[in-house]
Amino acid sequence: MFTSPKEFLDNHDSSLPGCAVLDVSMPDLDGLELQQALTAERSQRPIIFLTGQGDIPTSVRAMKAGAIDFLTKPVSDADLLTAIANAVQADCENRHASSELESINARLATLTPREHEVMTHVIAGRLNKQIAGDLGTVEKTIKVHRGRVMEKLGLRSVADLVRLAEKAGVSPRKF
Repeated sequence: MFTSPKEFLDNHDSSLPGCAVLDVSMPDLDGLELQQALTAERSQRPIIFLTGQGDIPTSVRAMKAGAIDFLTKPVSDADLLTAIANAVQADCENRHASSELESINARLATLTPREHEVMTHVIAGRLNKQIAGDLGTVEKTIKVHRGRVMEKLGLRSVADLVRLAEKAGVSPRKF
């Protein structure tokens, strides 16, 4: 628990799981400004607003900026605990997705430029013979590159490769 928004920002550790419960009206920074500051720091911390001074424009602004919930006082313990549980669950899911993406990107970084190029052809649905023609090499070389891609990425099928590339934002080669 922090006594002010400034203290929170000075001591906030985004590596720790959880959520932030903020009031719209706080000294120094209001809750929306604190939310903006966290966004500027690229914090993925889920935010719940709990306020006695809520109105529709403020709640819309908070939600558009990524708040998980906007509760107005008085709020029941059950509603607050449900909102916190939902925010903590969202944080857990975000951390898992972020960790998975980091792992995927680390594996993709092990590919040579040529292997990466071959991968973009494979996820576009091109056959080895077509890829070889596109890249001006022989089919056997493409098979070697393709095998290395699958080995380095720890995959067994082209469908798995397509899913992995999609998660990482790797676009297939356009033809």
